[in-house]
Amino acid sequence: MKMTGENGSGDSEMTMDDVTLLIKKKDEIEEQIKAYYDVLEDQGVGVEGPLVDGDGFPRADINLYQIRTARHNISCLQNDHKAIMADIEEALHKLHAREKAKREHDESEAQEEAMEQQVALPRPFARVDAVTEGSPASGAGLRVGDEVIEFGSVNTENFQNLQNIASVVQHSEGKPLRVSVIRAGQKAQMSLTPQRWAGRGLLGCNIVPVQR
Repeated sequence: MKMTGENGSGDSEMTMDDVTLLIKKKDEIEEQIKAYYDVLEDQGVGVEGPLVDGDGFPRADINLYQIRTARHNISCLQNDHKAIMADIEEALHKLHAREKAKREHDESEAQEEAMEQQVALPRPFARVDAVTEGSPASGAGLRVGDEVIEFGSVNTENFQNLQNIASVVQHSEGKPLRVSVIRAGQKAQMSLTPQRWAGRGLLGCNIVPVQR
Protein backbone atom coordinates (compact mmCIF):
# COMPACT_ATOMS: atom_id res chain seq x y z
CA MET A 1 0.00 0.00 0.00
CA LYS A 2 1.38 3.40 -0.98
CA MET A 3 1.14 6.12 1.64
CA THR A 4 1.78 9.46 -0.03
CA GLY A 5 2.81 11.37 3.08
CA GLU A 6 5.35 8.84 4.25
CA ASN A 7 6.67 8.24 0.74
CA GLY A 8 7.26 11.94 0.17
CA SER A 9 9.12 12.20 3.46
CA GLY A 10 11.22 9.17 2.59
CA ASP A 11 12.28 10.68 -0.74
CA SER A 12 13.46 13.87 0.95
CA GLU A 13 15.49 11.87 3.45
CA MET A 14 17.11 9.51 0.92
CA THR A 15 20.37 8.11 2.26
CA MET A 16 23.20 6.00 0.90
CA ASP A 17 21.81 3.09 2.93
CA ASP A 18 18.61 3.32 0.88
CA VAL A 19 20.66 3.17 -2.32
CA THR A 20 22.59 0.18 -0.99
CA LEU A 21 19.29 -1.59 -0.26
CA LEU A 22 18.06 -0.90 -3.79
CA ILE A 23 21.29 -2.26 -5.25
CA LYS A 24 20.93 -5.38 -3.11
CA LYS A 25 17.39 -5.91 -4.48
CA LYS A 26 18.71 -5.37 -8.01
CA ASP A 27 21.37 -8.04 -7.44
CA GLU A 28 18.73 -10.45 -6.14
CA ILE A 29 16.58 -9.88 -9.24
CA GLU A 30 19.58 -10.49 -11.49
CA GLU A 31 20.32 -13.75 -9.66
CA GLN A 32 16.70 -14.87 -10.12
CA ILE A 33 16.80 -14.03 -13.82
CA LYS A 34 20.04 -15.99 -14.21
CA ALA A 35 18.50 -18.97 -12.43
CA TYR A 36 15.54 -19.03 -14.86
CA TYR A 37 17.90 -18.66 -17.82
CA ASP A 38 19.78 -21.69 -16.49
CA VAL A 39 16.49 -23.63 -16.46
CA LEU A 40 15.86 -22.76 -20.11
CA GLU A 41 19.44 -23.63 -21.01
CA ASP A 42 19.09 -27.02 -19.30
CA GLN A 43 15.94 -27.65 -21.34
CA GLY A 44 17.81 -26.63 -24.49
CA VAL A 45 15.24 -24.13 -25.67
CA GLY A 46 16.37 -20.74 -24.41
CA VAL A 47 13.96 -17.81 -24.46
CA GLU A 48 12.88 -18.13 -28.11
CA GLY A 49 13.20 -21.88 -28.77
CA PRO A 50 10.09 -23.69 -30.19
CA LEU A 51 7.86 -25.63 -27.79
CA VAL A 52 6.16 -27.69 -30.51
CA ASP A 53 7.50 -30.29 -32.91
CA GLY A 54 7.39 -30.25 -36.70
CA ASP A 55 3.81 -31.45 -36.68
CA GLY A 56 2.66 -28.70 -34.33
CA PHE A 57 2.33 -30.91 -31.28
CA PRO A 58 3.80 -30.03 -27.85
CA ARG A 59 7.29 -31.41 -27.63
CA ALA A 60 7.57 -34.47 -25.42
CA ASP A 61 11.32 -34.08 -24.79
CA ILE A 62 10.99 -30.97 -22.64
CA ASN A 63 9.14 -29.81 -19.53
CA LEU A 64 6.65 -27.36 -21.06
CA TYR A 65 5.29 -26.10 -17.72
CA GLN A 66 8.76 -25.42 -16.36
CA ILE A 67 9.80 -23.60 -19.54
CA ARG A 68 6.66 -21.46 -19.74
CA THR A 69 6.98 -20.58 -16.05
CA ALA A 70 10.66 -19.65 -16.48
CA ARG A 71 9.94 -17.50 -19.57
CA HIS A 72 7.04 -15.72 -17.84
CA ASN A 73 9.09 -15.07 -14.71
CA ILE A 74 12.04 -13.76 -16.74
CA SER A 75 9.71 -11.30 -18.48
CA CYS A 76 8.28 -10.08 -15.15
CA LEU A 77 11.70 -9.87 -13.47
CA GLN A 78 13.16 -7.90 -16.38
CA ASN A 79 10.40 -5.33 -15.89
CA ASP A 80 11.19 -5.26 -12.17
CA HIS A 81 14.89 -4.88 -13.00
CA LYS A 82 14.18 -1.95 -15.31
CA ALA A 83 12.07 -0.27 -12.63
CA ILE A 84 14.62 -0.71 -9.84
CA MET A 85 17.43 0.58 -12.07
CA ALA A 86 15.35 3.73 -12.58
CA ASP A 87 14.84 3.97 -8.80
CA ILE A 88 18.59 3.65 -8.21
CA GLU A 89 19.37 6.33 -10.79
CA GLU A 90 16.79 8.68 -9.26
CA ALA A 91 18.07 8.01 -5.73
CA LEU A 92 21.69 8.71 -6.73
CA HIS A 93 20.59 11.89 -8.49
CA LYS A 94 18.82 13.08 -5.33
CA LEU A 95 21.84 12.27 -3.16
CA HIS A 96 24.24 14.09 -5.48
CA ALA A 97 21.90 17.08 -5.77
CA ARG A 98 21.57 17.28 -1.98
CA GLU A 99 25.33 16.98 -1.46
CA LYS A 100 25.94 19.68 -4.09
CA ALA A 101 23.39 21.98 -2.44
CA LYS A 102 24.95 21.38 0.99
CA ARG A 103 28.46 22.01 -0.35
CA GLU A 104 27.37 25.23 -2.07
CA HIS A 105 25.56 26.34 1.11
CA ASP A 106 28.65 25.67 3.26
CA GLU A 107 30.90 27.51 0.79
CA SER A 108 28.49 30.45 0.71
CA GLU A 109 28.41 30.63 4.51
CA ALA A 110 32.22 30.45 4.68
CA GLN A 111 32.54 33.28 2.14
CA GLU A 112 30.01 35.41 4.03
CA GLU A 113 31.83 34.79 7.30
CA ALA A 114 35.17 35.70 5.72
CA MET A 115 33.70 38.87 4.22
CA GLU A 116 32.13 39.86 7.54
CA GLN A 117 35.43 39.33 9.31
CA GLN A 118 37.32 41.35 6.69
CA VAL A 119 34.83 44.20 7.09
CA ALA A 120 35.18 44.05 10.88
CA LEU A 121 39.00 44.11 10.85
CA PRO A 122 40.75 47.50 10.60
CA ARG A 123 43.03 48.16 7.65
CA PRO A 124 46.71 47.34 8.35
CA PHE A 125 49.20 50.21 8.36
CA ALA A 126 52.41 48.16 8.24
CA ARG A 127 53.70 44.74 7.24
CA VAL A 128 56.42 42.51 8.67
CA ASP A 129 58.86 41.60 5.89
CA ALA A 130 61.67 40.01 7.96
CA VAL A 131 62.00 38.25 11.32
CA THR A 132 65.35 37.08 12.71
CA GLU A 133 65.49 33.69 14.43
CA GLY A 134 66.07 33.99 18.18
CA SER A 135 64.98 37.62 18.34
CA PRO A 136 62.31 39.11 20.64
CA ALA A 137 59.99 39.39 17.60
CA SER A 138 60.50 35.73 16.75
CA GLY A 139 59.93 34.68 20.35
CA ALA A 140 56.69 36.66 20.48
CA GLY A 141 55.38 34.80 17.43
CA LEU A 142 55.65 37.54 14.84
CA ARG A 143 55.90 36.15 11.29
CA VAL A 144 56.90 37.46 7.90
CA GLY A 145 53.78 38.63 6.08
CA ASP A 146 51.91 39.65 9.23
CA GLU A 147 49.94 42.85 8.61
CA VAL A 148 50.09 45.16 11.62
CA ILE A 149 46.90 46.84 12.84
CA GLU A 150 48.10 47.68 16.38
CA PHE A 151 51.58 48.12 17.82
CA GLY A 152 51.41 49.29 21.41
CA SER A 153 49.72 52.71 21.32
CA VAL A 154 50.06 52.94 17.52
CA ASN A 155 47.02 51.88 15.54
CA THR A 156 45.39 52.36 12.15
CA GLU A 157 43.81 55.65 13.20
CA ASN A 158 46.90 57.43 14.52
CA PHE A 159 49.73 55.90 12.44
CA GLN A 160 51.64 58.46 10.39
CA ASN A 161 55.01 56.84 9.65
CA LEU A 162 57.46 54.23 10.97
CA GLN A 163 58.91 56.76 13.40
CA ASN A 164 55.71 56.28 15.44
CA ILE A 165 56.60 52.61 15.97
CA ALA A 166 60.29 53.38 16.57
CA SER A 167 59.35 55.86 19.28
CA VAL A 168 57.07 53.35 21.04
CA VAL A 169 59.81 50.70 20.93
CA GLN A 170 62.46 53.05 22.36
CA HIS A 171 60.22 54.06 25.25
CA SER A 172 59.10 50.49 25.99
CA GLU A 173 62.38 48.61 26.42
CA GLY A 174 61.74 45.77 28.84
CA LYS A 175 57.99 46.39 28.80
CA PRO A 176 55.51 44.15 26.96
CA LEU A 177 53.66 45.71 24.05
CA ARG A 178 50.41 44.40 22.68
CA VAL A 179 50.74 43.74 18.97
CA SER A 180 47.77 42.85 16.76
CA VAL A 181 48.18 41.60 13.22
CA ILE A 182 46.11 40.14 10.40
CA ARG A 183 47.41 36.71 9.42
CA ALA A 184 45.74 34.64 6.71
CA GLY A 185 42.62 36.77 7.02
CA GLN A 186 42.40 36.23 10.79
CA LYS A 187 43.24 38.58 13.63
CA ALA A 188 46.13 37.43 15.83
CA GLN A 189 47.41 39.07 19.02
CA MET A 190 50.73 38.66 20.81
CA SER A 191 52.84 40.27 23.50
CA LEU A 192 56.18 41.64 22.26
CA THR A 193 58.79 42.97 24.71
CA PRO A 194 61.50 45.19 23.12
CA GLN A 195 64.85 44.21 24.66
CA ARG A 196 68.56 43.78 24.05
CA TRP A 197 69.51 40.49 22.40
CA ALA A 198 72.39 39.06 20.36
CA GLY A 199 71.35 40.87 17.21
CA ARG A 200 70.71 44.47 16.22
CA GLY A 201 67.92 46.62 17.61
CA LEU A 202 65.37 45.78 20.26
CA LEU A 203 62.97 43.71 18.10
CA GLY A 204 64.86 41.68 15.51
CA CYS A 205 62.37 42.27 12.74
CA ASN A 206 61.83 44.65 9.87
CA ILE A 207 58.54 46.47 9.45
CA VAL A 208 57.54 48.40 6.33
CA PRO A 209 54.56 50.70 5.85
CA VAL A 210 51.57 49.53 3.83
CA GLN A 211 50.62 51.78 0.94
CA ARG A 212 47.06 53.02 1.43
